[in-house]
Amino acid sequence: METSDPGREHNIYSWSAQGGLGPLEVTGGQGCWFEAVDGRRYLDFASQVMNLNLGHGHPRLVEALRRQAEILYGLAPSFASEPRSELARLLAEVTPGDLGMTLFTTGGADANENAVKLARWVTGRQKVVARYRSYHGATAGAAALTGDPRRWPAEPAAPGVVRMLDPYPYRCPAGHAFDVDGTYGFDPAAGHADNCAIAAGGPHLEELLQYEGPGSVAAVILETVTGASGVLVPPPGYLASIREVCDRHGVLLIFDEVLTGFGRTGRWFACEHWDVVPDIMTLAKGISGGAVPLGAMVVSEKLRPWLEEHEFASGLTACGHPLACAAGVATVAALREERLVENAAAMGEVLSTGLTDIADDHASVGQLRGLGLLWGLELVRDRETREPLVPYAAKGEAAEPMADLRRAAMERGLHLYAHGNVLIVAPPLVVGRAEIDAGLGVLDEVLAVADGLR
Repeated sequence: METSDPGREHNIYSWSAQGGLGPLEVTGGQGCWFEAVDGRRYLDFASQVMNLNLGHGHPRLVEALRRQAEILYGLAPSFASEPRSELARLLAEVTPGDLGMTLFTTGGADANENAVKLARWVTGRQKVVARYRSYHGATAGAAALTGDPRRWPAEPAAPGVVRMLDPYPYRCPAGHAFDVDGTYGFDPAAGHADNCAIAAGGPHLEELLQYEGPGSVAAVILETVTGASGVLVPPPGYLASIREVCDRHGVLLIFDEVLTGFGRTGRWFACEHWDVVPDIMTLAKGISGGAVPLGAMVVSEKLRPWLEEHEFASGLTACGHPLACAAGVATVAALREERLVENAAAMGEVLSTGLTDIADDHASVGQLRGLGLLWGLELVRDRETREPLVPYAAKGEAAEPMADLRRAAMERGLHLYAHGNVLIVAPPLVVGRAEIDAGLGVLDEVLAVADGLR
């Protein structure tokens, strides 16, 4: 149960009206579990906000931070340090293709803002294409890139962003009617659902560029797998079609892997599932195991000449912070030596099977989708009509059914993340079979509550 923060009077909590809040006071954590002030333990089936990839209290991170704090705990971004140099080298090793130069940031939002700045400087163009069901951060520039309703309070937004539709077969972006069995209203053997999703990629982008003028567009930015805005996994061919159109028109491709990077989907980076490499990749969350705020913008070799010859006119005080970079080095070591990316893939199969069994038993689950240790259950009032359990962008009383489900889970000792009408399951990469079984048992009870809300 949620309890009051003793410092509540002096705290502002994000994404919340402050009146009446009673946030749970957490006192510690270990592995996939965290503990509240009353001594109760909770199974973290959301890795907090999909960032504690190594779970709570990982000894490598604790020791790396202690050791670095004793050596050097602060440094201006104009200086080099051993952890900063080592982490940049490691990122060049683990990222795909020729991504090899890194700007360290304080998180995902400023990584995305810097990626867009660089794309505009390099190309001399101004417009950026971003998708509707996306979240790129809450700073002014990142909120402008975001398509999700979380951008609405920040509007009017920074100009120059053009929207495109999403690869969303369950709710066809082209507006085609669907049949009761979940396929769209043509020959099911033709794979029309995936075809529509692919068409929302390259062909849709090509048409959009013709409307906007290809010579005016600097970049396309997209989450490789859409995260909190619905866990949308692109079909085969989608990312490749985006890559081809970008190459043909001289548009830079930016993959936001803030949520999906560092093993979350069972590969080091989600784009590796489809063998498509961006020109710029943005990272955060799992890069430091969630221990210290850290983000990164990693760029391909084709951008090196511009960077060698021009001023990079951006950066913040804590860019390349030695404590954060030390946590990043320890995180990469843990992922490699403890084979946690491989564990995410293996446990992802276990989670997928268990979630499928549960979803089939609950009429409130319209669709299950995901990869590795990132899964979303889209909840509906009616499987045939696909009416969402809560309306799109619901607030206040209209959003209460999803809030009720999160409370039901917490009352049973399970922490879940929810956004819109989607419950997101994303346990730490250190999760084992016993913890998955325990979490699924509670989730089964929570979905029974959802069935009763329809």
